[in-house]
Order: sequence, then structure tokens, then C-alpha cells
Amino acid sequence: MIFNLLAPLAEEFSLFNLVRYTTFRSGAACMTALVISLVLGPTVIAWLRGFQRGGQPIRAEGPERHLIEKKGTPTMGGVLILLATVLATLLWVDLRNNLVWAVLLVTLGYGLLGFADDWLKVTKRNTKGVSGRMKLVAQAGIGLVAAIWIMLTLPPAVATGVALPVFKEVLIPLGILFPIFGMLVMMGASNAVNLTDGLDGLAIVPTMIAAGVFALIAYLVGNRVMADYLQLHAVPGANELAVFLSALIGAGLGFLWYNAPPAAVFMGDTGSLALGGALGAVAVATKHEVVLAIVGGLFVVETVSVIIQVFWYKRTGRRVFLMAPLHHNFEKKGWAEPTNVIRFWIIAMVLALVGLSTLKIR
Repeated sequence: MIFNLLAPLAEEFSLFNLVRYTTFRSGAACMTALVISLVLGPTVIAWLRGFQRGGQPIRAEGPERHLIEKKGTPTMGGVLILLATVLATLLWVDLRNNLVWAVLLVTLGYGLLGFADDWLKVTKRNTKGVSGRMKLVAQAGIGLVAAIWIMLTLPPAVATGVALPVFKEVLIPLGILFPIFGMLVMMGASNAVNLTDGLDGLAIVPTMIAAGVFALIAYLVGNRVMADYLQLHAVPGANELAVFLSALIGAGLGFLWYNAPPAAVFMGDTGSLALGGALGAVAVATKHEVVLAIVGGLFVVETVSVIIQVFWYKRTGRRVFLMAPLHHNFEKKGWAEPTNVIRFWIIAMVLALVGLSTLKIR
């Protein structure tokens, strides 16, 4: 909104020229979201405590200590992340950018789905919430609409193709199948972050790390000069997604203030489904879907651990891991929660660096 109001006046007032720079608005969006989340945090947490009366239901089959240590902690803290992210984004982004609106559709759509799931859990006092089938149908519908929107917004030369990291000229044409591929990327990222969200601070920091990497990618592919220099597929308008992702980082930092061990609030499915969907949508919009699997490798490993566990248990009656997702396996092995979380953060940072290296290796 500020960009749309002040950019036309930049010729008369040189100070307003600042809003023309994506880097300035990205920094401003990050700080705005951080302040919003820090200021509104106590109010939102008090509101969540007020109607939840007992906090998030804890799975009986989960780690035993969770039944004691995490009992009574309210969930649905993703409301705080979404509120700060969306407000800061709308304040600083170019509102004429269709890619931003498509990504916001996924973020808010998946967030509402997660909210409904969390609401059923806390009001019915069980851990089931929305059925798995209903979740997948809703995610597929939202993701398909967003993927088609993105495809129609992108230049025809790259709209239906999938780029591969390292190979500068490769663009695999999917044609009319691209929306389905984009939908699967968003669904996969959303559910992967959801499965990772099991310990205080475990999901939000790797999400912010991935968002930081993709903020840079969005800025580069949205800048024709930089995209040509790095031999990336240029995506006009993608630089505005850097503003959105910076807002997400600021909101995540504010949320982490209250989610740091011992957590005063959990993000719940409201946050995890929305954040994963947002990363997936940005990856589709910037033509870096494969790079997301590298940068978000931690989420991939957590998801694969669940798939392996379920597959093997159904066929043999035995478990590969002591408990899945993988972070629970290490809890069972005796890792303290801070040790578990920080080591996973380190892995996420290493994978982010690997993903970044693909921008230069061509």
C-alpha cells in the first residue's frame, strides 16, 4: 500500500524514492512484522488461553515427557504469525502484483484449514481434528487454484516448465500438467512443515532460514540483470515476493520470542500448514521447486521418516525408528529437547547453504 501511494510521488519528493527499492521495503516489512508480532503476542496468547482451557491436546502415544511438560500450553499461535505477515506484506508490497496475491491465497487458505483443525482439537479435546482426507482435498483445491493463477501470471516461456538446479538451460516442459505439479509442491511443503512442528522452536527457525534463502532467490529472478548474470530463469515481478518472505521472517522472529523453550504458545496447524504452503507457493512462482527440496531438506527427511515408519510397520509389524517423525526418535534416544532442536537448526542452515550454492554452480 505504501509503495502504491508514495512511488508515484517519488519524482517530486526524493525521499519517497526509497519505496521503489525492493531491498528497503523488504527490510521495512521484516521490522514491521516483528513489531506487530511482539506487540500483539501477549494479547493473542491471552485470547488463546481464554477459550482453550487446557491448551493443545497432547497425543498419548507421543513421548511421555510431553504429557507433563507441554500440558496446558495453548496452540493456534500461527494466528499471530499470519496476522503479522499479512499486515506487513499488504503495507509494503506492490498491491498490483499477482504473484503475491497467489502466494497469499495459499498462505491464508492453508492457514484457515489449519485453524479449523486446531479449533476442533481444542474444543473437542482430542488430537484428531479435521480428517486426513478432508485436509488433502482442501489443500489440493487451494493449491490447484494458486498454481493455475501463477501459471497464467508467468511469462509463457517459463510458465509451464520446471527448472533444474545446476543445469542452466534445462526447463522440463509439463504443459497442462504443471498446475498439478505446482499443487503437489505446495501440499508436500505444507505437510512436511506440519510433521516437523513437534518441539519448541523446531519448525519456525528452519522455516525462517528457508524463507531467507527464497527471499534472495525471489529478488534475483525478479531482477533481469541479476537473473541474466547468474543464468537463472527470469520471473518478472518475483522480487515482490522478497517483501512477503521478509515479513514472514519478521513475524517468525516475533513468534519465536514466545515459542522459545519453554514455549508459551505452539503454532499449531494454523501456522505449520500455512508456512509450508507459503514456501511451496513461492518455490513454484520463482521456478525453484527442486531447490526447495534441498533448502527444506530437513522437512523432507522428517516426512520420509514417517513414510518409512508407516510403510515398514504395516508390512512387518516392526519399527525402523523408535518413534517418527525423526525428532521423536532422538528424543527416545535421550537427546534433550534444546539439543535436538539446535542440532536440527544446524542441519537446516547447512542445507540452506547447499541450496544457495546451486545459484552459482551452472
